[in-house]
Amino acid sequence: MKYSKNYRKVAELVDAKKVYSLEEACELVKKTSTVKFDATVDVSFHFDVDPTQADQQVRGTLILPNGNGKEKKICAITSKVEDAKAAGADFVGGKELIEKIQKENWFGFDVLVATPEMMGELGKIARILGPKGLMPNPKAGTVSPDVAKTVKEFKLGKVEYRMDKNANMALSVGRVSFETSKLVENLKALTSTLARVRPAAVKGTYIKNAVVHTTMGPAIHFTFEGM
Repeated sequence: MKYSKNYRKVAELVDAKKVYSLEEACELVKKTSTVKFDATVDVSFHFDVDPTQADQQVRGTLILPNGNGKEKKICAITSKVEDAKAAGADFVGGKELIEKIQKENWFGFDVLVATPEMMGELGKIARILGPKGLMPNPKAGTVSPDVAKTVKEFKLGKVEYRMDKNANMALSVGRVSFETSKLVENLKALTSTLARVRPAAVKGTYIKNAVVHTTMGPAIHFTFEGM
């Protein structure tokens, strides 16, 4: 692969053979952006687990202390319309919004949340929402009787983490413009959560590899307690 001049320049700042501390990695990643816009800071993990086993799944939600720099538009499918609106949902409704999604192929939102009584209706368009990762699910924190709390949490920076079929996971934890301390706080919140939800069936190594990088930037390997 042929890299750009800018990429090669910032790549020289990173020792590819070194495994940095979490704090060192966060400080270094801010110096490795190769684009003119405020690039995202992403983290990627490769787990030493068997994704085909139900007792070795790694999935859940957490609130990043400083958000990830992405403004999320929230659509709430609920009968508690006023509660959702007061909490800051961008779109609120019931069957009429479900029909809009189905008939108009409308996806003007980033997160779809719902209250339990609406799940039967949403099930009718599961084949549309599922492939886009938008079908509300209790494990993703997007189904709850307390719609106001759910909306507020996602507005504050709640994100879903989920391992894929190849035992990989990727997540945005901020932007280059974030102070180093805020990136560290976000990454510590994520890594401590991953350590806490380590499947009991997993013995020995849990996470084989962990890297942080900017959009189009080089990977920086880091270590933390729980790997």
